[in-house]
Amino acid sequence: MSVKAIAVNPQDPKHFIEISQPQPTPGEHDLLVEVKAASVNPVDTKVHKGLVKNGLQEPRVLGWDASGIVRATGSNVTGFKVGDEVWYAGDITRPGSNTTHQLIDARIVGHKPRSLDWAAAAALPLTALTAWEGLFERLNIQDAGADKTLLIIGGAGGVGSLAIPFAKHNSKVKIIATASREDSAQWCRDRGADLVVNYKDLPGELAKHDITWVDYIFILNDTDGHWANVSKLIAPQGHICTIVENEHPLDQNELKLKSAALHWEFMYTRSMYQTADMARQGEILNAVAKLVDEGIVESSLSETLHGLSVETLQQAHDKVLEGHMRGKVVIAY
Repeated sequence: MSVKAIAVNPQDPKHFIEISQPQPTPGEHDLLVEVKAASVNPVDTKVHKGLVKNGLQEPRVLGWDASGIVRATGSNVTGFKVGDEVWYAGDITRPGSNTTHQLIDARIVGHKPRSLDWAAAAALPLTALTAWEGLFERLNIQDAGADKTLLIIGGAGGVGSLAIPFAKHNSKVKIIATASREDSAQWCRDRGADLVVNYKDLPGELAKHDITWVDYIFILNDTDGHWANVSKLIAPQGHICTIVENEHPLDQNELKLKSAALHWEFMYTRSMYQTADMARQGEILNAVAKLVDEGIVESSLSETLHGLSVETLQQAHDKVLEGHMRGKVVIAY
């Protein structure tokens, strides 16, 4: 049996082509998933840009966030059976979800929320895992008391929209989010932010509320641009986590004086390095699915395109590259 995929064209990496491949056979830890929907994230466009720059020898299938149905399982898979509905954020080292059938390591897969359709489910895994790992495994805010503060820079974005309710539900900290427009500020409040400030003058905005330092800072955009303010605002012995790579050296002197910690969060670390705790991602996705089904967290789906094709994939990439989306664009197959 052959499967359809949309891949980067090795002869013309700026563009996609439709290809046909033999249906893959699961390895011992793998699920073979019939993909029902996949969302497009900034990582898709970044990887594509890298392929355009560096070239490639054979077609490369992109796509990570996905939802679908298990069609076969590997010999060492537990917790899943054929017919199960699943969701996952994928593995950047393997062929992606822009295909009708995909192999994925069962340890980084969760059971799809029952209350969401395929498209709404596919919008969540990557941002949910990033938010959860950043808050609870890098910053460890679940251990903090109600006297502690968390500043989320980029509260209305894909990760921020989940980080706010996660922090609200699973910690006692006071949540401060940044937003520049009133509709974005209201978006943050609706999800549980205790205070919303404009990122353009963070120290000044926080000073209006008698806040000099914050205990935890989660940077979700422009690490370089925010670094000076972040260094000034982080409390002595505080913790910073960022998901955005820096383009320039980050001055660590103020952090040293404060004995402050800097953490990096990259959602693909566990699958990329096959870490001993890889299965933690499956556990997180199952925990998030429960929050979704309980109505505590909602999907960030904002637009659904229909049909897996060169045209719909290019359209989705173009929307992400425009940089004006609030929420996620998903292709329902």
